[in-house]
Amino acid sequence: MTGHATRATIVQLLSHMRDGKEVRDYLNRFSQIDQSRFAVVKIGGAVIRDDLDGLAAALTFLQTVGLSPIIVHGGGPQLDEALSASGIASERVNGLRVTPEAAIPVIRKALSAANIAIVDAIRECGGRAASVPTGVFDANLLDEAVYGRVGEPSGVQLDLIDAAVRGGEIPVLACLGETEDGKLVNINADHAVAALVKVLQPYKIIFLTETGGLLDDEGQVISTLNLASDRERLFAADWITGGMRVKIDQIQALLDDLPLTSSVSITSPAALTQELFTHAGAGTLIRRGEKLLTFENRADVDWPRLEALIAEAFGRKPIAGYWDQLKFERLFVTENYRAAALVSRLGDVAYLDKFAVLEEARGEGLARAVWQEMIDYAPRIYWRSRSANPVNSFYFQECGGAIRKGDWTVFWKGESDLSIVPGMVEKIHGLPETLERKG
Repeated sequence: MTGHATRATIVQLLSHMRDGKEVRDYLNRFSQIDQSRFAVVKIGGAVIRDDLDGLAAALTFLQTVGLSPIIVHGGGPQLDEALSASGIASERVNGLRVTPEAAIPVIRKALSAANIAIVDAIRECGGRAASVPTGVFDANLLDEAVYGRVGEPSGVQLDLIDAAVRGGEIPVLACLGETEDGKLVNINADHAVAALVKVLQPYKIIFLTETGGLLDDEGQVISTLNLASDRERLFAADWITGGMRVKIDQIQALLDDLPLTSSVSITSPAALTQELFTHAGAGTLIRRGEKLLTFENRADVDWPRLEALIAEAFGRKPIAGYWDQLKFERLFVTENYRAAALVSRLGDVAYLDKFAVLEEARGEGLARAVWQEMIDYAPRIYWRSRSANPVNSFYFQECGGAIRKGDWTVFWKGESDLSIVPGMVEKIHGLPETLERKG
């Protein structure tokens, strides 16, 4: 698998890119971050068992482009199997694995084997990784009478992590802690991630799962969650499970301790590169976020702020008289006017007049959140974009169809009567310029 898996990962990424500008933009942004604080990646035991090659290829690709994630892995299936083979029953209380004294050597051996398996797979893929099974998490015992040798992180030692990153290696951490008296304890993987995140303050937190994201009631991946605006609505849904509520509560707690620029991605190993390096993503992107505002009355819009957003996002101001001519219908905008979708009316059809996102906000999930809000309002909508616009890679994934005409590409979504498309394309192509010319 040595070079083939890495090449396959790169080909997979590039296959989603109609223009290399997206990946360059993300790489530039990520490369400016202290690499010990780029990303914490949590890997479950099922992924190690079922998709180790894909996992190693994705992590090696990140290292190839100069990014160094910190890996924290569990090992549920591996521990169940090892404990069963040793005649020790697997029992959980309040979601935590009960760990009798006799289980500690078994757990240590099983987690160390999983740890080495990840490291070896990365090395076989051409990457560099360091095994760090212990020495990171200080811990206090929880209620030993109830849980046995289960610890809660009380501190994080970064020496081994920093040494690995400085040496150009991906640190791979197991969820084992040590008490003050030097005894080894089992630590829940989510608790270990939370402790590490609190200290490192990473830009990204990534959960690699087999499902590839949070799933809705139809089993489809939810592409984005802006907790400031979506949490209440999601929790009110009758289909949401108790497990999903717990997961979202955990993620909310993680993000509450981080800057607004940090985010959580839930994706699969195969989709990791697309999730990180494309606007459309491939998983569930979750941010603490900004509230999304919807305006249907002109008087409620802060027009100077909206014009400033459009001017900065496009590098050009709207032409004189643009706002007066606009057949305004709805504005979907973040509370700080960093991303917006401006919908007007073209006959009986909704028309996306402007979709603007500040450069500093790209990659934060604001664009996806605004886009989804707009689509919920107008599932049938048309828009146009310059054919050389790098955002078109996102548009092509989101649209129902597109036709290029001259310098423009006209997109549509949710159109059931395709016989009207040619006429709409002509009409939209013929619309006047709305932005000042450059230079």
